[in-house]
Amino acid sequence: MSARTIYAPLRIEARALRRGLREFDGADGGRNGQAPVQVLTTGYGPARATAAAARIARSGAGMLAVGGVGGALTDELALGDLVVASEVTDGVTTVSCPSAPLLAGELRRAGLKVRIGKIATVDHVVRGGGHAALAATGAIAVDMESASLLAGANGCPAVVVRAISDTPAQPVVSPRIVAGGLAALRSLRLAAPSLARWAAAVSPRQVVLASPRSFCAGVERAIEIVERVLEQRGAPVYVRKQIVHNTRVVARLADLGAIFVDELDEVPDGATVVYSAHGVSPAVRQEAARRGLDAIDATCPLVSKVHVEARRFAADGYLVALIGHAGHEEVEGTMGEAPSSMTLVQTADDVASLRPANPDKVAYLMQTTLSAQEAGGVVDALLDRFPSARGPGSDDICYATTNRQQAVQSIAGRSDLVLVAGSANSSNSLRLVETARRAGTRAYLIDGPEDIELGWLAGASVVGITAGASAPPEVVGQITQALSGLGSVQTSEVVVAAETIQFGLPKEVR
Repeated sequence: MSARTIYAPLRIEARALRRGLREFDGADGGRNGQAPVQVLTTGYGPARATAAAARIARSGAGMLAVGGVGGALTDELALGDLVVASEVTDGVTTVSCPSAPLLAGELRRAGLKVRIGKIATVDHVVRGGGHAALAATGAIAVDMESASLLAGANGCPAVVVRAISDTPAQPVVSPRIVAGGLAALRSLRLAAPSLARWAAAVSPRQVVLASPRSFCAGVERAIEIVERVLEQRGAPVYVRKQIVHNTRVVARLADLGAIFVDELDEVPDGATVVYSAHGVSPAVRQEAARRGLDAIDATCPLVSKVHVEARRFAADGYLVALIGHAGHEEVEGTMGEAPSSMTLVQTADDVASLRPANPDKVAYLMQTTLSAQEAGGVVDALLDRFPSARGPGSDDICYATTNRQQAVQSIAGRSDLVLVAGSANSSNSLRLVETARRAGTRAYLIDGPEDIELGWLAGASVVGITAGASAPPEVVGQITQALSGLGSVQTSEVVVAAETIQFGLPKEVR
C-alpha cells in the first residue's frame, strides 16, 4: 500500500497541511483501506522545485498534489481565497490539471472560497507592474514552484491548490513574510482534507456512456426559439419560467439577453414573451392577449398533445386523472386546460380518493417526463378500480424520456456508480437517478463535474454517465474530462435507440 503524498514548498505550509489532515478523521490514518497521507516539503523557489521534481519522477509516484501559498494577480481575489489550477505554466511549458473542477467543488462544499484558473510560475517575487503583465497572459495567481514540480509528474494525475497570501493591493514584503500569511495558512489547513479525498479518488477508470442522452427534440426546439427571437428582435426577450429545466442553459440564454420571469405581471406591456417547453394554461394565454404581449409558444409538441387530449376528454364529460407531480409546470399547464374536469393523481394510493360522478367515464393522462414504471403502477390501480377507464391514444410519456430511462438501466448493472447530468428541478433527470438506483447502483444527480463528491469515486472503477433531456451535450464531455484528471479513462458507449425526430419551429421565428 503506497503512500499518498501532498507536496508543499515550505515547512510552514507543510505544517498547516499536516494539521488539517490530523483534523480530518481517517485521512492520515490509512482507515477504510486507504493508504496514509504524507506531506513532504520540496523547498522554496524553482531551483529546489526542479530538484524535487526529479526525485518525484524517480520515485514513480502515481499522483502529484501540490499545496501552498501564492500571490493573486488581480484584486478579484482576496487574502485567504483558494486558487485551484486549471493549468500551470512557466511561460514555456504548460501542464493541464483536468480534475480541477472536482477539487474546487470539494473545497466549496467545505465552505471555502475558491476560484479555478491558470497559475503562473516565476523565478522571482512579483512586484509593481509585474502583476498586470502576468494577468494579461490569463493567469490569476502566481507561485514559484508548481510548474517545476508538475514537470516531474510524467503525465500522472496532478492537482495544485494555492492559498492567496498577497494581492496587488497588499504585496509581498519579503520572500518569506507575506501580508495575509495567517489567512492563507488557515485556508491551506482547511483545504487539506479535500486534497486527501482527491488523492483517494485517483485511479484508472472505465466510463460507460448511455445513449441516447442529453437534449431531446423538444428541448432543442425550445432553445432554438429563444435564440432566434433574440437574434431577430434583439434583447431583452422575456421567457415565462425556465425555458427548460437546466441551470446551464438558462444562464447561457440570460447572457444573450433573455429575461426569465415567473409570471406575466413581470413582463412590460407590449413586450415579447416566450412560453417555456413545459406549456401554459389557457388562462396564461388569455392574460397575454389582454396585455397585448407578443407571445411565442415554445411548448414541446408532445406536451401540446397531452393538452389536446385533456380538452377532448373533458368535452366528452370524463373525469380526467392526470398522473404527475404537483407543482411541476407541465402539470399546472395541463390542469389549466379543464380545471373543473381534471384531478391530479401522484401515486397509486391517490386513486382510492377519486369520486367521479360517473365511474364509467374516467380517463387518464400522464406528465410526459415520468418514469414508465412509476406511471404504470398508477395506471394499474386506476384500471383495477375503473376497468373502463380510457387512456391516451398513444403513450403520453415522451419517447426521449423512455429512451433515456432504458439507456441508463442498460449501463447501471455494469457500473459501480452512475452520474446523471441534469438540474435539480428536471423531472426527467430525477427519474434517471431513480431508474439507476432501482437497478441497485449508486446514482447521483449533478449539474456538472464540480458537483461530483470525491468520496463517491473512491473504489468506483466503472462509472456510468448519462444526461437528462434538458442537459447540454457538452456537460458529459466535461465530466469525462474531469475524471481523466484522476487517472486514465477508457470510454465505451451503450446505445439502446437512435433518435431522429425533429420538430418544426413556430411561424413567428421561421
